[in-house]
Amino acid sequence: MANPRQLRSLIFGPGLCAATALAIAFMLMVVVTQSAQAQTFKVLHNFSGGSDGAAPAAGVTLDKAGNLYGTAYGGGYTGGNCFPGGCGTVYKLTPKGSGWTVNPLYIFTGSGDGDNPEGEVIFGPNGTLYGTASGFHYPNNIIGTVFNLRPALRACQSALCPWTETTLFKFDNSVEGLYPLGSVIFDQAGNIYGTTDIGGVYDLGTVYKLTPSGGGWTEKVLYNFSGPDGTAPKNGVIFDNAGNLYGTTSAGGYGYGTVFELSPSGGVWKESCLYTFDPSDGYAPYAGLISDQSGNFYGATLEGGTGGGGTVFELTLGANCGWKLKTLHSFGNYQCGPRDNLGMDAAGNLYGTTRCEGAYNFGNVFKLTPSDNGWTYTSLHDFTGGSDGANPYSNVVFDTSGNLYGTAYAGGSQGLGVVWEITP
Repeated sequence: MANPRQLRSLIFGPGLCAATALAIAFMLMVVVTQSAQAQTFKVLHNFSGGSDGAAPAAGVTLDKAGNLYGTAYGGGYTGGNCFPGGCGTVYKLTPKGSGWTVNPLYIFTGSGDGDNPEGEVIFGPNGTLYGTASGFHYPNNIIGTVFNLRPALRACQSALCPWTETTLFKFDNSVEGLYPLGSVIFDQAGNIYGTTDIGGVYDLGTVYKLTPSGGGWTEKVLYNFSGPDGTAPKNGVIFDNAGNLYGTTSAGGYGYGTVFELSPSGGVWKESCLYTFDPSDGYAPYAGLISDQSGNFYGATLEGGTGGGGTVFELTLGANCGWKLKTLHSFGNYQCGPRDNLGMDAAGNLYGTTRCEGAYNFGNVFKLTPSDNGWTYTSLHDFTGGSDGANPYSNVVFDTSGNLYGTAYAGGSQGLGVVWEITP
């Protein structure tokens, strides 16, 4: 995900060999059950800058009933400590007839609850929503929170039921980490894991764990990035079935970013740098990782590659536990590569968005199809910068019918972003 200091300028003005068969848990996987061949693009919601929000930097999450949930970086409350464009929101979209109804679930106030969320919300083990807000709150010096949202009335059946926000943890000490930009995940014991963009012992970012304790949550920094191992993780982490964590850093290593593993051992976590990027194979991996059932990783870089505009890559485990990177596609426009996680369907096709690729340089939704001769690139939709939206930063998700969903950060009828759908 993008650094909040960058986004603010845009709004309104040891165990590698033992773990070769990775199997990401269902709620963490982005491998889906349907393959999508794009045919129809539709805008489901135009953000207004009011209670629904504005400038969605993250994608959406689906529930079993087909409702969509997401965060908007701006909009909502504009008073107090909020950025002039608003503190941001969490919203729900419910299908109704041929359209969709928006329900603002929470409007951030910047008064200790956080503001300007950039990561996706996820459903936790208890069926309620969890996420992060990255913004800065003065004078308490809170630079990010982890929050929970749940319906206030269990018996309420309306799409417009009120929701209650609980701030689980406030990042107000640089040693704890600052600016949690990505989404969070749970382990089987109900602990929460995520990353911070800066902070930690070296002020270069952390991986953290939140453990429920005495009605609250206790934070533990699992790893402090120091530079050669990576710096500034922009996205979250994923598990393998052995309990190891994997992720990316947007910088560090040789200066261009890394892929890392954290392995628990005797109460501590050991870091292994799986890959260090250089400009030829892409750099600045803002996107996190996904995994296929064979244990290969897939991700994306924002810059570099043969075209200079970022890449989509695959990491495979080779001989002697070494990891090998293969570039699947290079983009041609500077800093236009995907900023968020890729998606994969059951046939092994990859999907994602770019901020400024496509026929009109306002971004696109793309598909990469594997074959014996490599990977074929297809643009499923080229954003025009008009009513269809512009500059998508988001990941993509599928429903059970193979429909593809995401957001665009700008454009739409109000110029403040959209939620879109592509149907097969």
